[in-house]
Amino acid sequence: MKGICLRKLIVVSLAAVFFITGCGYTTKSLLPSNLKTIYVDNLVNKIKVTEESSDSRMYRGYRPGMELEATRTIRDKYLSDGNLKIADPETADLILTGELVDFRNEALRYNRDDNIEEYRIRIVVNLEMKNAKSGTVRWTENNFAGESLYRTTGTLAKSEATAIKEADDDLARRVVERTIEEW
Repeated sequence: MKGICLRKLIVVSLAAVFFITGCGYTTKSLLPSNLKTIYVDNLVNKIKVTEESSDSRMYRGYRPGMELEATRTIRDKYLSDGNLKIADPETADLILTGELVDFRNEALRYNRDDNIEEYRIRIVVNLEMKNAKSGTVRWTENNFAGESLYRTTGTLAKSEATAIKEADDDLARRVVERTIEEW
C-alpha cells in the first residue's frame, strides 16, 4: 500500500513539474530587443515570362501583379503578427528585399481519363533581410516558397485564384516566422 502511494506521489509531482514549467513555446519574438520595425520593399518580378515551354517548365506561368499581391500579404502578416511594426526605409531597423522568381501550377493527380484533378500552386521568392542601421545581412533565403493544393472537382474543389491567395498567405507566414524565430 505504501509503495502505491509513493508511486502516485511521484507521478503527481512529475506532472506538476511539467505543467508548471511548460513546454517552452512562446509567441514572443526571438529578435534582439533593439529590432522593432521593418520595411518590406516591393518584390521584383524576375519570372522569365518569355521562356519557351518545356517538360520542366510545362506548368509554370505568371499572373500580372503577383509580386505586388505577395508583398501586400507579407506586410499584412507582419502587421497581424505584431512583433515588428511596419516603417519607412529611413526609420526601419530591418529591411526585407526580394524577388519573385517562379510561379508553378503543378499537376498532382489525374483521373482515369487523364484529366487533371488536383494541382499544387507554388510561389517562389529569393529574400534578403538586412539590418538597416549597420547594413549587415541577417539572413538570405533563395527559392523560399509558399504553396497550396487545390482540386478541380468534387466537394473540396476551389478556384485557382483562391489557391494562389492561400499560397501567398503560406509564403507570408513562412517569411514572418523566418524573421521572428530566426531559424
